[in-house]
Amino acid sequence: MQKKYLAELLGTAFLVLIGCGAAAIAGAYVGVLGIAFAFGIAVVVMAYAIGPISGCHINPAITLGAYLDKRISKVEALNYVVYQFAGGILGAFVLYVLVSNGFTREVMSMGANAYGAHSLGNYGIFAAFTAEVIFTALFVFVVLAATAKNANTKFAGLAIGLALFIIHIVCIPITGTSVNPARSFGPALFTSIEAIWQSWLFIVAPFIGGAAGAFLWKFLRTEQS
Repeated sequence: MQKKYLAELLGTAFLVLIGCGAAAIAGAYVGVLGIAFAFGIAVVVMAYAIGPISGCHINPAITLGAYLDKRISKVEALNYVVYQFAGGILGAFVLYVLVSNGFTREVMSMGANAYGAHSLGNYGIFAAFTAEVIFTALFVFVVLAATAKNANTKFAGLAIGLALFIIHIVCIPITGTSVNPARSFGPALFTSIEAIWQSWLFIVAPFIGGAAGAFLWKFLRTEQS
């Protein structure tokens, strides 16, 4: 087992535990900005912690974008995704253990994503799907651009974390913000049947967005990138 896959598992678990933990445990105190900040800073921290080991994708949509940009092989991409989903489940399990005493099985009670009557702003399936595709595409584009050969990669982790932060500010009222299938699937498993049922959107839409972001990067990139 290669260490880079374990790094992806650890990084994804950390992202879910911190980001969804901020929503589930501290959401009433820190609000949308605090939750958004938790997700963004978690990515920054992991970018500098495991970036040298695995590249710190910690997101299957980013892995898809990296694969389409020919940065990793198909086998590597598949392994990354498997370990990312495992990390999402692990992080959600740890969070579930922490909050289980005062846990209510509402759809978004563990930071799970949702649409319709279960979303904070009562946004329907069309708005949710569209938002997840667009914001994932933009996020993956930023990741690929910030980590390109001619980019100032010393600040890549900061740029990526800030991108995730501002995306969460806008998207939390719509879906709770996924842009990451592994981040969505883990918490859904420990929340409710409704959350599991709705999780298809937060797997499909981010993968479509990840592919769109990769193609946008390919269109705009220069020969030196």
